This record gives sequence, structure tokens and C-alpha cells, in this order.
Amino acid sequence: MSEELKYNEPWILQRADPYVYRHTDGNYYFTASIPAYDRIVLRRSETLAGLKDAEEVTVWEKHKEGIMSEHIWAPELHYLDGKWYIYFAADDGNTDNHQIYVIENDSPDPMQGEFRMKGAIMTNPDWNWGIHPSTFEHKGELYLLWSGWPNRRIGSETQCIYIARMENPWTLATERVLISKPEYEWERQWVNPDGGRTAYPIYVNESPQYFHSKDNRTVIVYYAASGCWSPYYCTGMLTADADSDLLNPASWKKSPVPVLQQDPE
Repeated sequence: MSEELKYNEPWILQRADPYVYRHTDGNYYFTASIPAYDRIVLRRSETLAGLKDAEEVTVWEKHKEGIMSEHIWAPELHYLDGKWYIYFAADDGNTDNHQIYVIENDSPDPMQGEFRMKGAIMTNPDWNWGIHPSTFEHKGELYLLWSGWPNRRIGSETQCIYIARMENPWTLATERVLISKPEYEWERQWVNPDGGRTAYPIYVNESPQYFHSKDNRTVIVYYAASGCWSPYYCTGMLTADADSDLLNPASWKKSPVPVLQQDPE
């Protein structure tokens, strides 16, 4: 009996922010946040279903102290310029200090060799918060997408989607450009139906992911909106003409409704 994924059943337990990369070697590589938020792990399988029981290898661990000592969130594995890169976010125990980092491995096999720290990606001069980094290549250029704050939170928190062009896999070549902020009601839900809520308002656009249309004429960015602690967490969509300037906010159009959301019935 061939392996298969079953609808509406758990796939991999105790793993959040999953990311899967299909490499030219025919394998699927899986990484995700783990409950302890203290390390980065990889799995490999020839099939998606096989990732469920695949061996898990720890490829990086949090520092004992300092700016990368806590909260290792949402790692992503990418193969760029003949090397492996993992993008993730971490802090020193204070989530206000969450920032984006990248590690590099020049081994042909990401499960082997060593991932070495390339450093922090300075997403803005004020060193404001950043999470959920994701890279993509478009028309010969490398870009970074992420979720960040316009400024430090004071009484409320607003997560926005930013984009920048990259000089190389660990350095931005341009200033960040805001392409989406929580503006619709379905992007600004932070109170649960039972009244449960965070300590202050948190409006969310996060987890941006790049896709393109089948005819390659449209760039698509899907993202998550509203609080992940609520049943209102949903998926929004941004689109841009593939020939447009992706660093021009006017190039991007937002769907006025979610493209994936809860169905209470």
C-alpha cells in the first residue's frame, strides 16, 4: 500500500510553522518550530507522507545566552547559489527583540555538514521586530518577505508584510517596503468568542509565502491574518503583475476577503 496523506488527520504532531522544500535530488525536506523553541530540525523523505516518520536531525541549537538564546521560530530551508540556507527568527527571551537570522551550510546534503551563522538580517535601521522570513527568486533577483512592526509597540501591536531585494542570501540590498498591513476586519481579530484575549490589541499580517500563477504573469503572496490564538486566523492574498516593480507598494493588490478561513458549519 502506497503512502498517502489523509484529509483532516494530523500529519506531523507537535510541530508548528511547517515548511517543506522539494529539492532537485527528488527528496522532500521538512523543518518547523518545535514546542521547546530551542533548536532547528530537519527531516527528509522521498514522499510527503514519509516525512511523518522520517528521522529528525538537529542542525542548529539556540545560544546559551544573548540575542539568539530563546524562541527559535518558523525556520525555512532554501537552496541558493549552491548552498543551503535556513532563515529563522529568535530573541533573548524578550519577544520585543525578535529578529531575523540566517545560517549557511555548503554541504551537498543539508542533513550533513555544518550550518554556520551568517548573521542577523537588518530589516530596518531602528532594529524593529521581524519574524517569518521567506526568500524567493524572481526575474534573476532574490527577495526577502517577512512580517514586522512599523515601530515599537506602545499599547498595541501591528504586524505588517514587508519586502526587500537582497544583495546576497544574508544581506538586504534595499530598504524594506510595506506591501500589506491589517486593515480589513478579518485581519484585525484578536478577541476570542469566549472573551479570551491577549493583554493588548494585536493586529496580524504574518507568514508571507511566494507563489506565481501557472502562466507566470502574476506574483502571488499568501499570508496569515488575525490572531493565531483565535478561530479567526485565516489566509489573505496579495497579487502583483510579474513585470511590475515588486518594491513599489502600488504594484500590489490585496484580496478584500480571505481566500481560506474557518467554516463553523
